[in-house]
Amino acid sequence: MYQEIELDQMDVRQEPPLEEPGRQYYFMAKCRQLLQAMEAELGRKPTFFVQTFGCQMNARDSEKLSGILKAVGYVPADSEEADFVIYNTCTVRENANNKVWGRLGYLNAAKKRNPHRKIALCGCMMQEPEVIERIQKSYPFVNLVFGTHNIYKFAELLFLALQQQDAVIDIWKDTDRIVEDLPMERKYSFKSGVNIMFGCNNFCSYCIVPYVRGRERSRRPEDIVREIRRLAADGVAEVMLLGQNVNSYGKNLEPPVRFADLLREVEQIEGISRIRFMTSHPKDLSDELIEVMGASSKICKHLHLPLQSGSSRILKQMNRRYDKEQYLSLVEKIRAAVPDIALTTDIIVGFPGETEEDFQETMDVVYRVGYDSAFTFIYSKRTGTPAAAMEQQVPEDVVKERFDRLLTEVQRIAAQKAERLMGRTEAVLVEEVNARASGLVTGRLSNNLIVHFPGTEDLIGKLVNVKLKECKGFYFFGEAVR
Repeated sequence: MYQEIELDQMDVRQEPPLEEPGRQYYFMAKCRQLLQAMEAELGRKPTFFVQTFGCQMNARDSEKLSGILKAVGYVPADSEEADFVIYNTCTVRENANNKVWGRLGYLNAAKKRNPHRKIALCGCMMQEPEVIERIQKSYPFVNLVFGTHNIYKFAELLFLALQQQDAVIDIWKDTDRIVEDLPMERKYSFKSGVNIMFGCNNFCSYCIVPYVRGRERSRRPEDIVREIRRLAADGVAEVMLLGQNVNSYGKNLEPPVRFADLLREVEQIEGISRIRFMTSHPKDLSDELIEVMGASSKICKHLHLPLQSGSSRILKQMNRRYDKEQYLSLVEKIRAAVPDIALTTDIIVGFPGETEEDFQETMDVVYRVGYDSAFTFIYSKRTGTPAAAMEQQVPEDVVKERFDRLLTEVQRIAAQKAERLMGRTEAVLVEEVNARASGLVTGRLSNNLIVHFPGTEDLIGKLVNVKLKECKGFYFFGEAVR
């Protein structure tokens, strides 16, 4: 917990404070009283389960939810049979929504077996009005619904949901608020995501994120640095700076702050060995940032640089605000400054109006850049975005055939790139004991590739020099160098 506050010692007989985060700690204390009564009734500690869908931003939000739930008296469970179940949802693609609807069907039956169970939904999917209507109509057993803008109010909303039978639904259209110093329960002891900004101003024509996450707002650099210093003091060796577009960090602050300057400050923090960040929008990636990456000993040799399409015509339709040649020129600058950098990307196949010629332009970029890995997606129509209303939607069979061609080449190139590291000795940050092979531990290189090698649990969280002996395409087997 960021604030060492004894919840049991708080006087909750008074009216709740108006200022944050004090108001939320007040409601945590109130929830704690309710949980103590629940524990006495159940004869055990009440349990919670958080299921995260979507991106690293959502994963970080889930750590905040878990931190608050633990602070008020819940203990974690490993399944949806828990007393409090919360789904932190994603809505980038339709498939993400369908996963949630499918799980809710299961929870309906589970709640009948355990009527006191509370079910909550939050995250990006909840920002869509049609979703809220469907929940109210078809899933009345859901107890709490909130979105992306008021996650800091979770303790207050939880208190309401624990007290009443009627559903608590609290959805905000937007916000400019950032609330610091709330509890956090990290998944890993040695690495952590750190939000540096929220929201997005880019409005790519296919993307619903600006509509559900709101406009860009940046945290103050001093708050970010303070958080990372605390993480380092708690044993964290690697941080990932998170934002929808980290390259535009600080533009809305007064005075403005550049992302490159923030990276310089983070690099000075003792105890932090590795710095990652995502996601980077090509249009905002500055020469100064490239220079900082090239000079840094801590910034990982990995950059995720979404392409989306190699066709300048399609990029214009996507509102990406760069063209094919600008993207390739940027790649050249990056590789000149950081020769051994691993480049990964996102590519969408089947955007409305995409022709075979457009697709071949994408393939040309794939060949010329030689990505170390790529996340490939079939275009997903999202209601409310400009692309959803575009004509010339590409037939499914055509999209599938192009997608398969792209995936085959992306995988082939990625395997070739990985093989070039064979025989080298590289630093590996050990993350876990290998669950499938006895006697092995698993970690990541600076370029984000996975490595398995003989080791024991005491290596978790440590940087170990490993000779890469066997390449399996997307991961390595190696041997620690003593």
